[in-house]
Amino acid sequence: MRKKVFGVLQRIGRSFMLPIAVLPIAGMFLGIGSSLTNEATIASLGMESILGYGTILNQILTLLMAVGQTIFDNLPLIFAASVASGMAKKSKEVAVLSSIIAFFVMHSTLTFNGVINGNKVLVDAVDGTLINVYGQMSLQMGVFGGIIVGLGVSYLHNHFYQIQLPNFLSFFEGERFVPIISTIVK
Repeated sequence: MRKKVFGVLQRIGRSFMLPIAVLPIAGMFLGIGSSLTNEATIASLGMESILGYGTILNQILTLLMAVGQTIFDNLPLIFAASVASGMAKKSKEVAVLSSIIAFFVMHSTLTFNGVINGNKVLVDAVDGTLINVYGQMSLQMGVFGGIIVGLGVSYLHNHFYQIQLPNFLSFFEGERFVPIISTIVK
């Protein structure tokens, strides 16, 4: 029993390695870009002609900053896909697609009675509890929400990727069933 639990925890840990490996470069892009585009830093270095607004180097550094920020902003989705891929036994690409679908479905269904109606917040909520996730208001789940989605989808994937359905539903059997069941469950 303990070996099985440790095996599952080890697979979860390995699935975290890929998104964690991206974090240092994203942090470097964000840090270098934001520090070298800061007007006070540029003025203190006396490099307005090289790093000032409108220069090519400033545009490159602004792009680096945007790339780093984009990675940090999308960490929940990155973790959902990575955990699903790492925990899936076979057909990992199906698990990744299913986790992305489930992530969007989770956020579209996370509404509170009388708090959110579509994209309109009806009642004042505690600051930081609601966030715009890919164009829709939802509960701020962060990376933990992505991990939960990835674990749930990988469980569903490992149980249903070889399912056999009656002949009239045979188009939806096997790997095609995984995104369907992930959508229904999430």
